[in-house]
Amino acid sequence: MTSQAADGPETVAASRRSKITPEREQEFFDAVLEQIRECGYDAVTMEGVASSTRCSKSTLYRQWKTKPQFVVAALRSRRVAKFDGIDTGSLAEDLREAARTAGRWSTRDTKLLQALGHAATQDAELARALREALVEPEIAALRHLLQRGVDRGEIAAGHPALEYVPVQMFGVIRARPVIDGEYADQDYLVRFVEAAVLPALGLT
Repeated sequence: MTSQAADGPETVAASRRSKITPEREQEFFDAVLEQIRECGYDAVTMEGVASSTRCSKSTLYRQWKTKPQFVVAALRSRRVAKFDGIDTGSLAEDLREAARTAGRWSTRDTKLLQALGHAATQDAELARALREALVEPEIAALRHLLQRGVDRGEIAAGHPALEYVPVQMFGVIRARPVIDGEYADQDYLVRFVEAAVLPALGLT
């Protein structure tokens, strides 16, 4: 199944969006993503989302022609960097706060990544939307956080560990459920930062 848009007059008609409020649209998006987390991508249907949000399935099909298009739109509605706004004045404390922040959403986002994993390998646009929603904003925000530490003189610009911190943070969140059978919560991530990330950067 692909997420390519249909050609011809129907495409033009579909682009004339129905009068759905942003709040109602977000309700649809939240519903489809929650069903994916709980049931898996393949089990989710437009009909099921319509039922759970008390709308007609024709409403969803008018807005998004296919399930992949619907899911891509839902993912792109979530492109917000959760690490934005972290600025304690100290790189070590910023990283601890990033760990706490990540711990608050890691379970939900990890479930979504797991549920969409196979489907994303079959659909390039879905894979791109998944990265745009759950990966790239957080990586960019972490790099900005690290650059502030460099700018303040807390760590040298050429420190070899800087390159790997975003990968460490992102990787441990995604890997822990596989290795330990548990999601990475706030306590675990703070301990990880203090035991592995800060020493690598020469910070305490």
